[in-house]
Amino acid sequence: MLGSRSLAPLAERNFRLLWIGQAVSALGDALVPVALAFATLAVARSATALGLVLGASTVARIVALPIGGVWADRLPRQLVMLASDAIRALAYGVLAAVLVSGHAQLWHLILAAVVFSLADGFFTPASAALTPQTVSAEHLQQANALMGLSRSVTNVGGPAVAGILVAVISPGWVFAIDAATFVASAASLALLRVPRLPAKARTGFWVELAEGWRAVTSRGWFLLNLTSHALWNFAIAAFFVLGPIVAERQLGGAAAWGLISASIGAGSIVGGLIALRLMPSRPLVAANLALTPSALQLLALAVPVPTAVIIAAAVIGWAGLTYLNEVWFATVPHLMPPDVLGRANSFDWLLSIIAMPAGFAIAGPLADHIGVRPTLIAAAVLLAVPSFLIVLVPGVRRVRRTPEGRVVLEGVKQPG
Repeated sequence: MLGSRSLAPLAERNFRLLWIGQAVSALGDALVPVALAFATLAVARSATALGLVLGASTVARIVALPIGGVWADRLPRQLVMLASDAIRALAYGVLAAVLVSGHAQLWHLILAAVVFSLADGFFTPASAALTPQTVSAEHLQQANALMGLSRSVTNVGGPAVAGILVAVISPGWVFAIDAATFVASAASLALLRVPRLPAKARTGFWVELAEGWRAVTSRGWFLLNLTSHALWNFAIAAFFVLGPIVAERQLGGAAAWGLISASIGAGSIVGGLIALRLMPSRPLVAANLALTPSALQLLALAVPVPTAVIIAAAVIGWAGLTYLNEVWFATVPHLMPPDVLGRANSFDWLLSIIAMPAGFAIAGPLADHIGVRPTLIAAAVLLAVPSFLIVLVPGVRRVRRTPEGRVVLEGVKQPG
């Protein structure tokens, strides 16, 4: 049962408004992947076409993230998010109209996906940097956990609801629903009253981008964590690429893989609930150690053990990832200067987004060359070892939580 401390962030007006808007938006976002897939297949009837849409979306997000990070530190983050919501609502609203009218072509889907991802690349770093401005520092981890839980819950039920909506009405109406949720998100953002950061003299874009990169690379604890997390994203790709193959060959087929996939959402909910309650004194040590059991799901597939055991391992693994994420995004704002937080977040997301597609590209050919089992074992080692070794780094171990709830780097004067 959740206590008053776990829900304390919701007592603060600004965070409550932000959480409501983002929870509604997360519901719409959870519907879209299924709708996008079936809309593309209905228009082009080709797996290649779906790959083009998804590939264009990923490239657009990669391009936009570092740019969005700069603007998230230049402008009020609330304003950046409002503009992003408006653009995303317009993009999906127009796409919905075209799909419902029956005149959609492949280029419409590609363009909408690109515009959406460009706007999302601005929204993501601004959102991560705005949350600390809406809640008390000592409640930031619970605030992140509540935000994560709303996404996890909708990700569990969203695809099933989307499948029903696509079958009963059409993919176009699903995009219309998501467009409406962005309007709701924008409305909640417009009601926020957050203090502005101190004004800073503006320099050139590239100068500010380089300044953000220096903020990342000059902090060893931050850069090492980013590297370790990128390796995790790279290695976990083998789970998604080779898991269906193992399920087909040795676990009975698609039904087994569907149950294993569902455990991802269940694990995310478990991890979010733990993050609401568990506030470790050494947050980065605890969070990275929580990430290491993710190797169990890869090893379970490599054997493979019975499906129920793989599901249990996956729940543990994805709970650990969710706990890491909530603790990480609650820790960084305490230690990173507020005026570069947007750029730091953008580089964080950028590395993660690049790492997993790279893992997708390598896992299959490597499995064809050395075998599925050795590839899964190698991925498990690559995933677990950096997550464990990083806790031995002095800079990581020096990140401590004070009795008042603030996170500090021992021996270093804190920003703000």
